[in-house]
Amino acid sequence: MLAQRLQDATLLRQQAFFNGHWQGALNGEMLPVTNPSTGEVVCTIPALGAKETEQAIAFADAARKSWAKTPNAQRALLLEKWHQLILDNTDDLAAIMTAEQGKPLAEAKGEIRWRWSASPMCSPPLTVHCC
Repeated sequence: MLAQRLQDATLLRQQAFFNGHWQGALNGEMLPVTNPSTGEVVCTIPALGAKETEQAIAFADAARKSWAKTPNAQRALLLEKWHQLILDNTDDLAAIMTAEQGKPLAEAKGEIRWRWSASPMCSPPLTVHCC
């Protein structure tokens, strides 16, 4: 299974994240994620329905309101940390992308590095001046 091939198996979650925690489908159903290149089932994901979708939208709306109140300097620090975590975990994230999409590993790594190096967040560290 894919999780055994990762340096950090916690990066492969087989649940949905909303309202601050990971959760499955209310009915417990799961769907297989199949590598289109090999046909191997690499993991499963929750078969979320309308109720879970409505909950996720409501939680996202509440999170949006909270995020809007977060000072820009704090937002910048959180985004820079997220950026670094993605770069630090490039190998595992690329392995997951390869397994779920069937693309070559080098292409997946390049996509991660390119997307994050092309990001405005990748410019020199932010200097934030507060009032």
